[in-house]
Amino acid sequence: MSTEVLDSARPPLSQAIDDIVGGIRRWPLWGLLGWTDILQRYRRSVLGPLWITLSMAVLISALGILYAFLFEMELAEYLPFLAIGFVLWGLISGMIAEGCTVFVEAEGIIKQLSIPLSVHIYRMVWKNILIFLHNVVVFFVVALIFGTPIGWSAFLALAGLVLVVANGLWVATLLGLLCARYRDATPIMGSVIQLSFFLTPIIWKPEMLPDRAIFLVANPLYHAIELVRAPLLGDVVQPMSWLVSIALVVVGWAITLPVVGYYRAKLVYWL
Repeated sequence: MSTEVLDSARPPLSQAIDDIVGGIRRWPLWGLLGWTDILQRYRRSVLGPLWITLSMAVLISALGILYAFLFEMELAEYLPFLAIGFVLWGLISGMIAEGCTVFVEAEGIIKQLSIPLSVHIYRMVWKNILIFLHNVVVFFVVALIFGTPIGWSAFLALAGLVLVVANGLWVATLLGLLCARYRDATPIMGSVIQLSFFLTPIIWKPEMLPDRAIFLVANPLYHAIELVRAPLLGDVVQPMSWLVSIALVVVGWAITLPVVGYYRAKLVYWL
C-alpha cells in the first residue's frame, strides 16, 4: 500500500504489510497533519477547536430533551445514553464517510510524494480521534450533572475504543480503494451511513426491541458502540459484542491486506 518502488517479485501481502508498518513509523507526519486539519477548519476563530465541543453539546442537549419527551423517559437516564452514543457515532461515521474520499482528496500528495498510502488513512483516522476526544467531554459533563456512576469498569471502554479504531482502519482502507475506483460508491455509502444511524440504537434503546434481538446481533455497529458505551454507563458488555468486534478485526484485515497488496500500485491511475 505504498507509492514507493518495491520489488515486483515480492508477494503483494508482504508489500501491503510493509506499507502499513511504514505508515506507522511516520507517525510524526500524520499526527501533525491530522491536528493541522482541525486547526485549519477553525482558522481565525476565537474559540478554535472548542467549537467542536460546543456544537456537540448544543446538539445533544436539544435532541436529548426532545427524544426523552417523545420516548417518555427520564432525562437523567436518557441524556447520558444519547450523549455517548452520539459521540461514538460521530467517530465511526466519520471514519467511514471520510474513508470513501481519503485517497481522492490526497491525490496531489499521492502523485508527487513517495510515502506509504497508509499515512493518509492514519491521518484521517487520527483527525477523527481528536474530534472524538473533544466531543467525549460533553458526555462526562452530562454524567457529572446527572450523577451517572462511572466506576473502574469504565476502563474497559479503552479496550473497546481500540477495537473500534482497528475496525475503522481497515474499513476506511477498503472504502478508500473502492471509491477511488468507482466514484459513484461515495454517495451510495453516504446513504448507507444515514440509514445505519436509524437502524443502530443511538437515539433509541435496545430494550425497545425485546422481541427482535437478532436485529441487534446482526448489526456490527451496535456491537462497536456497546463496547465503549456500556462500560461508561456502568453496564456489562455482552460477550457477543466482544466476539463480533474481534472477529471483524481479524477477518477485515485478512481481506484488506491482500486487496491492498494487489491494487495499491493501480491507485495512482484511478485518481
